[in-house]
Amino acid sequence: MTARADYGIDAPPVVLGLTIGGVIALLLGLVVLQFLPGPRWLVLSLGYLAVLAGIALLVQPMLMVWSSTVGKLRMRKWLIDSLNLRGNETVLDVGCGRGLLLNEAARRLTSGRAVGVDLWQVEDQSGNRPEATLRNARAEGVEGRVEVKTGDMRELPLPDSSVDAVVSSMAIHNVREKEGRAAAIREIHRVLKAGGRAALLDFQCTDEYLATLQALGWQDVRRSGLSFRMFPPVRVVSGRKPA
Repeated sequence: MTARADYGIDAPPVVLGLTIGGVIALLLGLVVLQFLPGPRWLVLSLGYLAVLAGIALLVQPMLMVWSSTVGKLRMRKWLIDSLNLRGNETVLDVGCGRGLLLNEAARRLTSGRAVGVDLWQVEDQSGNRPEATLRNARAEGVEGRVEVKTGDMRELPLPDSSVDAVVSSMAIHNVREKEGRAAAIREIHRVLKAGGRAALLDFQCTDEYLATLQALGWQDVRRSGLSFRMFPPVRVVSGRKPA
């Protein structure tokens, strides 16, 4: 089913920028090696340095595309598995994008539902819009258990204590201010029921998520080691809201 779903490319402006930079550096290095006058040792040093820089830049977008098309599909199963869902829960995906975690959670539900909230910013994910999310849910066979809402993670459009579990992938770091990211964590705390679990995946700012959850008195709070299933490598912050 996932073969028909399309979860887009994460951070497309970054992928494009690195690709362009890599191509320019590579071409510059080749031009230097061919045409730059001067001492041979200097020409070779500058030329090969530019070529190596170009290769290094080009490897990164290749890894990012691999992560967006292969790695994150593998990671989502592991992340949702960690919640030990029974099937009757309400699961919230904060910054759901095109439904990567949302749909995987919905596949584990029988009488429950999966709710996704996003601002639908295309700079964070290519083709990011509610219609794409629902189309992927339909491709995964879970459309009837999925609901999407437009909203800011710092002011989630959900009542207090209304969800059983919260997940998020590569989303909270997009809030630029540290206090804004802390506000998003506090909103997760607000909408979760007592005893509810959260699993927050990201490649940066995870130390902040950990500290905010600890300050809120959460139980079993932990931050995983680096996982290279995705690029950039990611960590998962997880814990349980106190009963």
